[in-house]
Amino acid sequence: MTVALCATAIVVIALLWEVMLPYVDRRMESRRARKAARADGDVHAYDPGRERRAEQRARELLKSCVNEEEWEMYRDLGLIRVWGGESLDKELRGVPYGYLIYPHKPIVAYLPQTGRLLNEYCVEFPDESKPYGSARLPDSDDVLAKWMALKGDERRLISSANMHLPGRQVDPRQVQRDIWRLGRWERERLERHRRASSGAA
Repeated sequence: MTVALCATAIVVIALLWEVMLPYVDRRMESRRARKAARADGDVHAYDPGRERRAEQRARELLKSCVNEEEWEMYRDLGLIRVWGGESLDKELRGVPYGYLIYPHKPIVAYLPQTGRLLNEYCVEFPDESKPYGSARLPDSDDVLAKWMALKGDERRLISSANMHLPGRQVDPRQVQRDIWRLGRWERERLERHRRASSGAA
């Protein structure tokens, strides 16, 4: 009985060794490559605050580019609404439409008067230089890129985007909540401005 258990243990260990050997080889090779790169000065030490500083710079840039209302909207709600400029179908009776710009999510088109979601437009603005080890832009830079593209050439951006029905990547309930939050935020902002102007008079 003991001999059988020992033989089974030896077989299991041998099989595990065969399975684990490629993984161990890859890890060792990766470690050697990192060590060699570090010795050559090619790899910078990881800086945990780098992404935070990049986001802070991106927020400052966004603040300098968008108007005061849009900046406050992004600061308070984490999204920016951009009004659409294209003409609508007759079925929609000329109701203006808007876009909600989220960081690293599709642009969501909607009708502000009814809250009806129209489409999701997937666009991506990667940073090919990968300054932080990834092509992903800081959140505020991603929002700014989408904002600039919509403001600069809405038709071109929308025609080149991957269009999906609402709910493909962004939860429609979340968008509805954001539309509600946006409406409430606008009413409160208007009331603050009204009080400030009446107090100054």
